[in-house]
Order: sequence, then C-alpha cells, then structure tokens
Amino acid sequence: MNICIVGTGYVGLVTGACLAEFGMNLICVDNDHQKIGLLKQGKIPIYEPGLDQLVAKGVQEGRLRFSSSLEEGIQSSLVIFIAVGTPPREDGSADLRFVEEVAKEIAHWMNGYKVVVMKSTVPVGTARWLKQLIQQELSNPIPFDIVSNPEFLREGSAINDFMRPDRVVIGAESEQAMAIMKDIYSALYLIETPFILTSLESAEMIKYATNSFLATKVTFINEIANLCEKVGADVHHVAKAMGLDGRIGKKFLHPGPGYGGSCFPKDTRALFWLAREKGYTFKILDSVIQANELQKQRMVDKIIEMVGDPKEKIIGVLGLSFKPNTNDVRESASIAIIQRLLERGAIVRAFDPAAMEEAKKVLPELGYGNDPYEVAEGAHGLVLATEWNQFRRLDLPRIKTLLREPVFIDLRNVYDPDHMRRLGFRYCGVGR
Repeated sequence: MNICIVGTGYVGLVTGACLAEFGMNLICVDNDHQKIGLLKQGKIPIYEPGLDQLVAKGVQEGRLRFSSSLEEGIQSSLVIFIAVGTPPREDGSADLRFVEEVAKEIAHWMNGYKVVVMKSTVPVGTARWLKQLIQQELSNPIPFDIVSNPEFLREGSAINDFMRPDRVVIGAESEQAMAIMKDIYSALYLIETPFILTSLESAEMIKYATNSFLATKVTFINEIANLCEKVGADVHHVAKAMGLDGRIGKKFLHPGPGYGGSCFPKDTRALFWLAREKGYTFKILDSVIQANELQKQRMVDKIIEMVGDPKEKIIGVLGLSFKPNTNDVRESASIAIIQRLLERGAIVRAFDPAAMEEAKKVLPELGYGNDPYEVAEGAHGLVLATEWNQFRRLDLPRIKTLLREPVFIDLRNVYDPDHMRRLGFRYCGVGR
C-alpha cells in the first residue's frame, strides 16, 4: 500500500518509519526544504532512541522516501496521514491553520479515491469539519473518506509504543476506510493489540481524555507530595501503596516539578477551552492546569530555601528536557524553573545529554557545562531536574568536593535522602 505522511515532525517521522517497517511504501512530505534535505542525507532532526536506524533501514530497503512535493505525495498514495502541528493559541485553543492548508492542498491534487487520516491531535469535531472543507475545495466531485487515528507516542519510547501499542483507535464512518486502516495495522493483529473502532468524535475525544487524565494523575501525586512534606509522610511509600491498588495503577505516580512537553500542557488547555466553548466548566481540569503551574514555583521556592537568596549565587542544573530520552524542551519544568531563578539574579549553569542545543534557542544567556561535574564546580547548590539515567549514578563524593556548598536539590527523588545525608549533603527531595 502506498501511503503519504504530511509533516515530518515527531509524530510524522515516527509513524512513517514504523509503517515502512510494517511493509508499507511511504513518502513523507514536508514544506520545510531544509528538513527534507537533512532527512535525504540520513540526518534525523529530532532525538528519539532507535529512530535513526529505523529510518535508515526503511530508506535502504526502498520503502521510505522524503519529498517536499505534496502533489507527488497525494497523487501517488491511497492513504494520506496529516501529521502537522496544532500549536496552542494564546487562549489555549488549538490552532488548525496548518491542517487547513494541507486540506486545501489535498483537495487541489486529489486524483482519485483517498483516505485522509487525521493523526495530529485536534479538537473534537475537526474531522467532520475537515471533510466539509475538502468537499468545498474540490473542483470536481471525487470520493474520499476521513479517518481519525490519534497517536499515543511517548517521547523517548515512541518506536516501541508504535510497534507494541496498548491499543489502536480508529474513528471512521465508512466501512471501506475502516477496512483499509485495519489492513495498514494488520501486523498488530498478530500480537493481539486491542482495536477500538468508533466514531470520528469519539476517537478525537479519546486522545484528549487520555492525556488529560494522565496529567491529572501526575498533578494529584504532586499535590499529595506537597502535603506529605507538611505532615511528615514519605510520598514514595504513599505512591507505592496507591499504585498496588488495581483500580489506580502505579504509572504516573512519580512526584516532581510538574508535567511538561508537547502534549500534556497543550492538550489539557485545549480540552478545557473546548469545554468552555460548549458551555461546560471543566473544574477538575482547570485545577490541574493551575496546580501544575504552581508546582514549578514551589520548586523554585524549595531551591531558594536550600541556597538562600539566589542573587549572584551559582546554581547548577542537571537536565533541561521535559523528560529523559528526548531533546524536547517545550513546556519543560526545568526551563521554567531556570528562568525564574535568572529573574531572581542567580547565575545558572546547566547540562543535559541531548537538549542543550534546543535549550540554547530559549536560554542563550545560560551557562552550559560539558558534564555534571563541570556544572557542579563552585556552585552553591546542584539541582537534579530531569532523571536521565546517567544522573542516577553520579560520583557523589566527587560532586560534594566540587560544590561550594554541599547542597543537593533532587526534584525527581532519584537519590535516597538518608544516604545523601550520610555523605554530608544538605539534601531535599519532593514529598519526602
């Protein structure tokens, strides 16, 4: 089957590489000529473990290619995945201008029956609007179907999530389109992946509901952690016991500086905006969004409590990406914390295994180290902000000798508090 993917960002590139591995013929199209040029040279513009090898394999075996010609992609393919960005507007609603541009191009170049698949995260009702838009733009009546097929890819483990998903959600009105989509994902039947076959609106809502619930779970355990500090409880013991309850589950019960990234902040705000547009006040989600913003400030307060007035003090920060195994700094709690420390006059040095180039675009004035030890040298305190694996086995005695003051603020609870204190650190975590 010939498939076109419009957009070679995180979702589009992972989807294209994985579908090529499934045996499909893929053409990935983007209007960013520089990005297409890099991909043709075998250079991957995003950091995702294993993606470079998968892309190289697809290209070498002739099933994956890249182009800046949308005409070529549309006319040569039966199925067209839309995987362009839907960034938030100032009010939190999703900006669909890129989706609209692609829809008009699809209508212009359509040369026969097509299945147009919405892969981008979009508000409920977008698929139906997309269908009307394409119909209006067609110069001659050509049959096509619209499908909603949301993605559930976690940055850092996206390939495994695509190849071994918890479920595949397909929203469609046409039996023909549904059959084509099931054929695309036929490899997943072999591993008994659950398929949710539903309406367009339900498929769109599943994506938002999932991310908003996970964001709520993260925020809830952060709120519990804050209360644990006030009553003398250990949030790790609390979270472990909660997670053993089958009704709750242990995932996403890890306290920290708040959720970030390209999905949770954007999707929670978009769902809240959608509810408000429909005349409904989503009170829980409103509280989640506000509590997550407050959590970042609580982390700043925690740092200041440990190091004192931060003005002209050197603070080392380990981790800039919003989570490990990605170079994505969008809505990163670490970035937000650093910005607030800089506003208070602190001198901040930071290190991240993958995200420093992206961070420099946001914080060009920041000092960047080559490793954790360079960051720690002469600092009044060291903040562990992102739990990269290499930060889990630091040479702590060496860190202590490098620091001007033996202050260690562990915003991810990587280290044992008693052990850190025995080593002579003034240590604090979150909720412990």
